[in-house]
Amino acid sequence: MEARRRSTKPVSVMENDIHNSKALDPLPLPLYMANALFFTLFFSVVYFLLTRWREKIRTSTPLHVLSFSEISALVAFVASCVYLLGFFGVDFVQSVILRPSADLWTSEDDDEDVIIKDDTRKVPCGQALDCSLPPPSSVVVKPKVVESIPVPALPLDDEEDEEIVKSVVAGTTPSYSLESKLGDCKRAANIRREALQRITGKSLDGLPLEGFDYQSILGQCCEMPVGYVQIPVGIAGPLLLDGKGYSVPMATTEGCLVASTNRGCKAMALSGGATSVLLKDGMTRAPVVRFGSAKRAADLKFFLENPANFQEISLAFNKSSRFGRLQSIKCAIAGKNLYLRFTCSTGDAMGMNMVSKGVQNVLDLLQNSFPDMDVIGISGNFCSDKKPAAVNWIEGRGKSVVCECIIKGDVVRKVLKTSVEALVELNMLKNLTGSAMAGALGGFNAHASNIVSAVYLATGQDPAQNVESSHCITMMEAVNDGKDLHVSVTMPSIEVGTVGGGTQLASQSACLNLLGVKGANKETPGANSRLLATIVAGSVLAGELSLMSALAAGQLVKSHMKYNRSSKDVSNISAAGSS
Repeated sequence: MEARRRSTKPVSVMENDIHNSKALDPLPLPLYMANALFFTLFFSVVYFLLTRWREKIRTSTPLHVLSFSEISALVAFVASCVYLLGFFGVDFVQSVILRPSADLWTSEDDDEDVIIKDDTRKVPCGQALDCSLPPPSSVVVKPKVVESIPVPALPLDDEEDEEIVKSVVAGTTPSYSLESKLGDCKRAANIRREALQRITGKSLDGLPLEGFDYQSILGQCCEMPVGYVQIPVGIAGPLLLDGKGYSVPMATTEGCLVASTNRGCKAMALSGGATSVLLKDGMTRAPVVRFGSAKRAADLKFFLENPANFQEISLAFNKSSRFGRLQSIKCAIAGKNLYLRFTCSTGDAMGMNMVSKGVQNVLDLLQNSFPDMDVIGISGNFCSDKKPAAVNWIEGRGKSVVCECIIKGDVVRKVLKTSVEALVELNMLKNLTGSAMAGALGGFNAHASNIVSAVYLATGQDPAQNVESSHCITMMEAVNDGKDLHVSVTMPSIEVGTVGGGTQLASQSACLNLLGVKGANKETPGANSRLLATIVAGSVLAGELSLMSALAAGQLVKSHMKYNRSSKDVSNISAAGSS
């Protein structure tokens, strides 16, 4: 607090003190006048001496023969040099260049409209920073605040925080710079939250602020936080997969989802459990480059597809990481534009940053052999990330997994309350034919995205990658003379990691620890993320089995009416919330 409580002397008084300061006691002049005088004297005598010496050279007069005017000029030259050297670096700089600003909180990049993420990462949250405040008279609150709507104020630490809130509202302090300026992430979130309420005139009472480590997200997970959203986490299981049982955490606000998945896990466990196979493990990134002609684009395509050049390219790629190893390059040409789809292993990380660094190394290498190559973008959507794409459905992205189980006929009847024949018919008409009629892309399933999203949120994965991670085809077939049910899910693009991003947060880390896949596997790099991918596929298998059974038995509406509808008086809740 001692660093914050600085003098709040008005800026106008400070400026008057600077202008009224004396350059020298024997020379009672304002500092800027003294500086101007000696600058003029310095350049004048230099010009005079240079002119005299040029005339002496023309007339062959010795330079050491000096007249009285020349001796006076030399004395003035030395005197002006002494003054400028003695005072220019201190008084003049302080009075002209480093004059205190009217708002000590204003950042050098206040006029920037974009947030530079890399800059925020360089400032540790606990760093001792200058947090001095502007005088109250220098803060002008903009009239955009809606005063007519009563907004309950958050408890601020002291008057200093109140002044900061006013400066954020006024626009003189950027909201995104609060963490770096204050050195206290929670305090920054509190101030930003209060400023937001005053600007919008809307209350954030229902959004919790306490109980979260805001320093843990600085520079890696979320910028400009004002609180956090609570999502309940349920447990489905045990999921008996490859001979081991897993309690699967699922973060969701949808009723019946955890219960339904749990029922599928029970049916699988009573039938001996499921087995999984990891088919492929490779993250992708596909830059787009352009040439002057289609022929030059084809030349690079042939160069990259030549096995003789792969070693040189992979060496450049692999320099980016200890775990990133180039597996293949698939090229697609469109006129004079070339798309290069790099695939590489990424250890226990999901790997987008890792593969991007490796791709950049390769592009730098190729620029030497193809100087006419114009790199349009490090990503050309041929990857393809966070978008439904046939290339992911066919080629795979991340982890490609198939998971299967044979459900005994008795379990189908007693636990799932349906029959093998009904499930097989429903799967063919719904998941296969119905999806084909809809023109589905990777959506040949009942609700794979439900389970994927819930597990992703609980374990700190990127929820947007649910798009391609939910690519799934569910197959059901009667086996053992029609007595039992063979059910499987094939998921070609499960994108997960156990290190980096949201996996490092306390809640998500706890869920990963519950599954036994927290952090990096030191013995076998990549083993934890691969295991997590198989658990995701096994959970999807359980969810598919249970929902399809509910549909076949006509239980869907009944169960949702029982578990997915609140018995509370919504009108009373709304009225209470608005009061």
